[in-house]
Amino acid sequence: MTKPVSEYTRKRNFDVTSEPAEGDGKTRSKKGKALSFVIHKHDARNLHYDFRLELDGTLKSWTVPKGPSLDPKNKRLAVHVEDHPLGYGSFEGSIPEGQYGAGDVIVWDRGIWQPHGDPQETYKAGKLKFTLIGEKLTGDWALVRTRLPGNSDKEQWLLIKEKDDAVRSGEEYDIVVDKPASVVSGATVGEGRKPARNGKRKSAASEPAETSVLKKPAKKPVEQKARTPSPKRSSVPAKLSPQLATLMDAPPEGKWLYEIKYDGYRILTRIIDGEVKFFTRSGNDWTERLPLQAKAIGDLKLDNTWLDGEVVVLNDAGLPDFQALQNAFDIDRSMDILYYLFDVPFLNGEDLRETPVEERRAALKNVLGRQKKGLLRFSEAFSAGHRDIVESASLMSLEGVIGKRAGSVYQSKRNADWIKLKCKLRQEFVVVGFTKPQGARNGFGALLLAVNEEGAGLVYAGRVGTGFNQQMLGDLLEQMKPLQQDASPLGKKVTSAQARGVHWIKPTLVAEVEFGEWTRDGIIRHSAFVSLRSDKPASEVGHEYPRTPKDIKAPFKPSAAKASAPARKSAATHNAAAEKPKPASKRSAKDRIDVAGVMVSHPERVIDAESGLHKIELAQYYESVADWILPHLDHRPVALLRCPEGVEGEQFFQKHSERMAIPNIKQLDPKLDPGHARLMEIDSVKALVGAAQMGTIELHSWGATYDQIELPDHFVLDLDPDDRLPWRSMIEATQLTLSTLDELGLDAYIKTSGGKGMHIVVPLARRADWESVKAFAKALAQFLSRELPDRFTATSGPKNRVGKIFIDYLRNSRGASTVVAYSARARPGLPVSVPISRDELTEVKSSAQWNIANLQQRLRKLKADPWTGYKHTQRLTKPMWKRLGATPPA
Repeated sequence: MTKPVSEYTRKRNFDVTSEPAEGDGKTRSKKGKALSFVIHKHDARNLHYDFRLELDGTLKSWTVPKGPSLDPKNKRLAVHVEDHPLGYGSFEGSIPEGQYGAGDVIVWDRGIWQPHGDPQETYKAGKLKFTLIGEKLTGDWALVRTRLPGNSDKEQWLLIKEKDDAVRSGEEYDIVVDKPASVVSGATVGEGRKPARNGKRKSAASEPAETSVLKKPAKKPVEQKARTPSPKRSSVPAKLSPQLATLMDAPPEGKWLYEIKYDGYRILTRIIDGEVKFFTRSGNDWTERLPLQAKAIGDLKLDNTWLDGEVVVLNDAGLPDFQALQNAFDIDRSMDILYYLFDVPFLNGEDLRETPVEERRAALKNVLGRQKKGLLRFSEAFSAGHRDIVESASLMSLEGVIGKRAGSVYQSKRNADWIKLKCKLRQEFVVVGFTKPQGARNGFGALLLAVNEEGAGLVYAGRVGTGFNQQMLGDLLEQMKPLQQDASPLGKKVTSAQARGVHWIKPTLVAEVEFGEWTRDGIIRHSAFVSLRSDKPASEVGHEYPRTPKDIKAPFKPSAAKASAPARKSAATHNAAAEKPKPASKRSAKDRIDVAGVMVSHPERVIDAESGLHKIELAQYYESVADWILPHLDHRPVALLRCPEGVEGEQFFQKHSERMAIPNIKQLDPKLDPGHARLMEIDSVKALVGAAQMGTIELHSWGATYDQIELPDHFVLDLDPDDRLPWRSMIEATQLTLSTLDELGLDAYIKTSGGKGMHIVVPLARRADWESVKAFAKALAQFLSRELPDRFTATSGPKNRVGKIFIDYLRNSRGASTVVAYSARARPGLPVSVPISRDELTEVKSSAQWNIANLQQRLRKLKADPWTGYKHTQRLTKPMWKRLGATPPA
């Protein structure tokens, strides 16, 4: 018998919409698992919120026009609509025009819900009561079916906030206004419009709020007061090439005007006979892609003019976000795009190219003072000494800055009057191939990158396997499939290891990639994909070599730069440990690379299918963080989690040296663990890299040093959540645990686990034995679970932590271990366990926020160790035991 088509499927054409299709049948909610909820914010004909609760293998769904309110007096109308598949819970995107519900959709909130009573019975009775644990919504709620007459056959319900600690007066606070963004991507939809009445949609073209991406200019700005330039009058050209900046490795002496290096698309504007046209730097016409910006330019009433600037989208921090810009173009949301203007080569028929840059900018600022729309912005210059300009930009999380020599003219070429200083290395690469995905990853594994080199053609520059989400993986693969070819497009042959399993493609796609550094072999390290670029042809992509200030007056000749010279980083002042130079990796034998004096075999082996990261990158990571991780390993027995086949292969713990010799590892006194092979210690960079060479990903250390191995010097609480709990619950649980430790008078330190939880570390004086320390940690876990039974459990096992956080105290036994700070984790993406300060806790977005590819960015910005003040001086006193309702072991 044919299964009837559901209302959800009947309304949708899955060949057109990207919404998830239903499965072959309903999958019942698994026993022992928390039930999920999600609230979508949907900018369709009417802006509204879709409230969805997991029940019986589907998402029961209600449309809430005004969104939820934290005020019990505000009973929100909730129209019951068709069930949605569970896969819809993670859906974000744009439903195409002509499809049911056409418009943009974001995940406004998500988490778990805990029904009060039998959910099937209360749902059937139309009186659902439940607790929400979400990123935004918490506390008790009710959904009540009414007999209100509606304008359709849909059931009318009311969404009501129950009275509890989460209540807020509707007159003082509106959560949908205060927190408009997605909890997944940070995107917003429908800003500037309210839910429409009577089906009439209000304009979505709202004025973007003025957001400052720089500190305010000095009281005496660099720009001179606007005056009427007296250039020669000239016919305005139909085409104009932009002036380009020269990459520098350090700021030069002299008088320079500095602006943001915007992370967007360079756009030139031509206005001739009143017609506004937008062009990319390669001459592509983008006018149709920027209709609102074209109208704003038209409102300036200019003619016979060329303007120069960059289009960007700002994130919540007011900083340019290139991925958000691409998303805005993809879904035709030009209202989100700002056009920052920084030069005016021609103005109303006058050629200003020979006019000093200060006067051109003053004239431009005067022109922009007339516009009212807010989509056009003047790119302010900001004042800072040449010695600290890059540090200032780095602290503001900028990509870099552009410097313009005071008094310089506008030239349609690259020269040293305009310079760029980057806070992190980033440039375009030609995509020449891709590898197959491994494990559970879809799409592809990694992209092969190349640059044009004079006399050699395309030269291999490395791979990038991180920075992609699932949609990117699919979209990029679809673009690459038609470009596949049998032969390599590279001018120089790559090694057999580099070519293994590669699908070569025609070299037409250009990718922008962020990376840590160039190796001496011309290969990038610690790379992360940013996006594809369509504004620059592949033939113009080369290795960007930074010049030094002493060369600033010399003619710029890219061909003079040697391919063997690696680009130097231009970033903020490093912490002394991060600044310490590291040995360069060298290829000294076929398929082997020297890292810190250790030969790494099979460097090309992919150890993580999701990110495409290789064995060599893990070895280089441990080399780069040696100064940070070694103090946490000092004098401690170490256990190794070895993964010879990578993250998804077989994994095993190694606590003793046994017969497998780890290069440069230190073997400890056999008396420390009688009856077993020797315990091990990692006490050098070579030992770190040697462990990675032997397939180690994770490093775990004991809670005691081997010189006093019977007296632990700290205990650890591992907060391990139900997988479905929102991250907000983890932050709150960490804060509650820290507050309890504060009340006990114990100083505590925190680090991400690199998985899903947090580690709280309490340093101790070496006084109590293993039994006492473990008993105290257990008493603390049990105390928290008694005081807050809805949040915590001190009993292990998945069934005991449904909707809760397990306080794992079991790591405090003799011989037990905890993953060490700055260790990589054998999980998809190779995240890292990272120490953080208490002040940073609420800013952390997930326990896997940092990985081996991006941790160096954090370390470079640190001004102090997050665990400053960590000392082994605290004792477990009798009053502490008493407050926990426990007694110390005899």
